[in-house]
Order: sequence, then structure tokens, then C-alpha cells
Amino acid sequence: MFKENLLFAMEIKERLRIGTRGSDLALKQTKWVAEKLKNKFPPLAIEVIVIKTKGDIMQDVSLVEIGGKGVFVKEIEEALLRNEIDIAVHSMKDVPAELPDGLEIEIIAEREDPRDVLISKDNRKLNELTRDARIGTSSLRRGFQLKNLMPDLEIVPLRGNLNTRLRKAETDTLLDGVVVAAAGIKRMGWVHRVSQFIPVEMMLPAVGQGALGIELRRSDTKVKNTVSFINHVPTWLEVRAERSFLKWVGGGCRLPIAAYGKAQGSDLILRGLVGGLDGRVMIRETVIGRKEEGEELGKDLAEKILSRGGRAILESVANHNL
Repeated sequence: MFKENLLFAMEIKERLRIGTRGSDLALKQTKWVAEKLKNKFPPLAIEVIVIKTKGDIMQDVSLVEIGGKGVFVKEIEEALLRNEIDIAVHSMKDVPAELPDGLEIEIIAEREDPRDVLISKDNRKLNELTRDARIGTSSLRRGFQLKNLMPDLEIVPLRGNLNTRLRKAETDTLLDGVVVAAAGIKRMGWVHRVSQFIPVEMMLPAVGQGALGIELRRSDTKVKNTVSFINHVPTWLEVRAERSFLKWVGGGCRLPIAAYGKAQGSDLILRGLVGGLDGRVMIRETVIGRKEEGEELGKDLAEKILSRGGRAILESVANHNL
């Protein structure tokens, strides 16, 4: 087996440069990918290259103000296009619907827990919070759904590395808790800090939440052959459907948008949500179809939501930004 792996790695790729953000979570995720590659191909030389993104540098500014989710991947994608790295490891929830020409994400690892979690003082759950509790999150999607569940909550804008946000939940006397992604908490080994795992029926996840994607140059067949074994087909099918929904709905990070696909047998159940700027209008829909037809399912879901008022919401955002 070792000889086979050696021959395969030498034939395809001898050295692999992985680009990633510098946060503790991003490095942990990239290390996981690197270990998978080293276990599969022990002779493969791997170099992790940390790239500072605009989103990491400007942590005191909202994502909407600095350009949306793409601020976490733009500089890394530019490094890929300049051939300075061979692959990039992304949290799929940070990746915009449209990729730059020449790049692709066709390899997605098995999904971690897609849910959000509450981390609160005194380990209280949502239904145990006071009516005027203050919850920290930088996500329009989370804030919107929390306010729909509990209209009297105060949503406090909160960005920064995951550990920074958790520390604020525990030490900031003006915060009652924070809501973050379960996947990051689990990958960092911090499940003991969780007060409540929030069901997807209560809070629909972000597109791609819990999934890691590997972005690479479309023309780089050798690299793709080397890392393709990491792809988890059910997760890939689910995330492809979610991202299709995001593409056809539009709106980027300027609106609360959520989607979650789940493969069940030969079918895929795809749920989606769009919220209004005023925080009161929520449009939810579900479609079911063959899991291989995820891109069409995403389009169908988007059309359902747009026809039920989503288009008017998008137009209100466009007018608001004029």
C-alpha cells in the first residue's frame, strides 16, 4: 500500500501548497485537510500558507460595509490565480455564489454539524433568556431568525475570531450570550461550552454551513486528482443545491438568507429562507426532488420564494442602496 501511495503521489503531485486564513479555526480546518493528504500520500510535501484577508483585518466593520462574505476568500483566490498556492481550504458558508473565472470548488469534505449553537451565561437556553436579553452575532441570518423567535431580544453586532466571541459571551457584562456555528465549536473541541444546539427547524443554517470546500484552478488536473478522495458525495450534492439557491435568489450578505439541503435516499430535501430589511417579513419554502438534480432544485426553491414576495424584498434592498 505504501509503494502504491508513493507512486501515485509522485506521479500526480510531489508538493502541495495550501492557502488559508490565519484564524485558529481556519488553521485547524486546514490542518485536518493536510493530515488527510499526508495519511493518504506519506511522501507528499505540504506547505500551509497563511493569507490575511480583508475580512480578518477589518474586524471592527460589518461585513455588509466591507463587501460581504467574499472578503474572507478574495485574497486567497487571487493567490490561487497567481499560482502562489495550489489549493485553498474554505468554510463553504464564507464563499460567494459566483467564483472567479478559472477556479472551481468540486471537492467538499463530509459535513460537520450544520446547526447553530447558543453559548450563554449561566448555561441558559433560548427559552430561559430574559425578554430583553442581549445576544451577540455578526450574522443577519442569525439575528433575523432570533428576532422572529423572540422579538424582544436585542441583537448586538459581534465579529472577531471564534474564541474572541466566546470569551465575550462569558466575560462581557453587557452580553447574555452569542450564537455561532456548531461546526467550528466541534472542530475546536469546545462542545462543553455550548448551552444549546439550535435545531435547523428553529434556525435555518447559512448556505454551506458546516462544510469545508477545496478551491483550485480548474485547469490543474494533477492537483485535483491528488485531493479528490476528500470529496464526500452526499455533502457535495447538498451544498451544490444550497449554492444554486443562493445564486438564483441573489442578495448576498445584505439580506437574511438561509438554506439547508439534506440527502435522504435518492431524494434531496431543500429548505430555504429570505427575510426582509425591516426584520418582520420571513418567506420560507421547501422543495423535494432527486438529489442529482440539486442545481435545478435550488433554482426551483429560489423561484418559489421570489414569487411569494422575495423579489419585492430584493428590490427594496436595491432601492435602499441607491
